[in-house]
Amino acid sequence: MRSIILFFCSLFLLSCGSKKETKKEAVSTEETQPNIIFIFADDWGYGDLGVHGSTFCKTPHLDKMASEGIDFQNFSVVNPVCSPSRVGVMTGQYPARHSVHGHFASVASHIKRNMPDWLNPEAPLLPKMLKKAGYTTAHFGKWHLSNTHVKDAPSPLEYGYDEYGAFNLPSRLYQMQADSTLYKTIDFAKRNKDKPFFINAWIHATHTPHYPKEKYMQQFAHLNEQEQVYAAVVAEYDARIGELFAALEELGIDDNTLVVFSSDNGPEITGKNKITKDNSTGPGLGTYYSVGETGGLKGRKRALFAGGIRIPFLVRWPAKVPAGVVDKTTELAAVDLLPTFLELAGTNHPQAYQPDGVSIASAIMGKPFNRQKPIFWDWRFSSDRPGFWPSAAVQEANWKLLTNQEMGRTELYNIATDWAEQKDLSAENPEKVQELMEKLRDFQETLPKSAPENSFSKERAILDSEI
Repeated sequence: MRSIILFFCSLFLLSCGSKKETKKEAVSTEETQPNIIFIFADDWGYGDLGVHGSTFCKTPHLDKMASEGIDFQNFSVVNPVCSPSRVGVMTGQYPARHSVHGHFASVASHIKRNMPDWLNPEAPLLPKMLKKAGYTTAHFGKWHLSNTHVKDAPSPLEYGYDEYGAFNLPSRLYQMQADSTLYKTIDFAKRNKDKPFFINAWIHATHTPHYPKEKYMQQFAHLNEQEQVYAAVVAEYDARIGELFAALEELGIDDNTLVVFSSDNGPEITGKNKITKDNSTGPGLGTYYSVGETGGLKGRKRALFAGGIRIPFLVRWPAKVPAGVVDKTTELAAVDLLPTFLELAGTNHPQAYQPDGVSIASAIMGKPFNRQKPIFWDWRFSSDRPGFWPSAAVQEANWKLLTNQEMGRTELYNIATDWAEQKDLSAENPEKVQELMEKLRDFQETLPKSAPENSFSKERAILDSEI
């Protein structure tokens, strides 16, 4: 009898132990949710990094970030200008699906371009999905998912953020100083270090107006005037990124914080304006000083060639991401960030949501990744300027087709062997051209014909009748 009692007691203890282990495992899983900080620069070219061969910029902290993580060199944004590029990040869908074809500006310009006046806050949104997964969320820096001209556009809080400080906001909202983005990011991390957090840190550099600090101007006094200004702006933000990494280490959360650095499009076209003014950031130096580099890639901002859309993409997460990896082959796109961040957070997107991107979590971990979806571009403001003529493009398995049907012009490149897109292979590969053109047409058929009415300003009805 005593043996039987001991036997059942043993079973009971084993059962209790099993329950405790299960509970412990659940807590451990929760604790492994990484903090996520996405640093999104503005007009920062592929070649504006020391590790990418900049001829005059110095980026020691970003170079160090690359050496401590992965430098993905075949990453593209899905539009060659600001607002739609950011919509792709926020929604994980091509911006044309939301009728965001160009930058948000005045209501009159939106009417002319068949655009909404802001990104609909009811659209599928990354911060809302991460909030449901238990994240505290914040946005600091440039907004530009509406514009200062649109008075009644939604606040960032309506997009799923717990906290924000921003510029390029609707005029009724407080505009923060553009150069405080990374300071606010550090402060938020300090206040939320004991729980998983997500921060969009969308920095102003290297967009105009330029505001070079004297400290950094002196550092580059040996350069000509244009390069000195540009290098000073880059160096200042590189230093602040270094301060962010130091703060994460001091807080003891460095190992479990994924930091991504990228840019919304390629470098601005160098212009003649020495002075310019921005409604959000005030007067400063203009496009004459916009001498960013593409690293030899064709095209710049507003172009679908590589120089306009292939931009830096550095990933660092000491606990998970291998250090010192340079990946020049894996095809990645900005629409991939939403599904990737959700997977790393241990959650899924809503069942009805259809992402255009794919999770690249395995690539971030340094594992093999084979893209199963093409990448598409829809650009409605092409020009006859050399390198700026394509109005649509598709990339699949390192084949990239660029076209402008109104101009009757199409080119095909194999970016695996022609990194800078110099040799058009369309004549030698008519079947590949036809195949990709069909996929591009199928994609274009899925796009809406007009902007969603619930993203219209009250000013629109008045202006619409006048235009």
